[in-house]
Amino acid sequence: MSAPTHTSPPRALGADARLPWWALALPALGFGLLLVLLAGSGEAHAASGGGSALVQVTEQLLRAVG
Repeated sequence: MSAPTHTSPPRALGADARLPWWALALPALGFGLLLVLLAGSGEAHAASGGGSALVQVTEQLLRAVG
């Protein structure tokens, strides 16, 4: 004896389709981050010999954000 299966009606496509919130938020966030990186590239300078790479990346991120 087989169990009854319940199928949902097909989802609407086209103008009635809805996107999840992250489908718009993630590309906008990525665009914003790239824009911040490009805006701060005019102040780029050669890396100094002191400090680890993690410290230098953290400093660059803080300088770009702040």
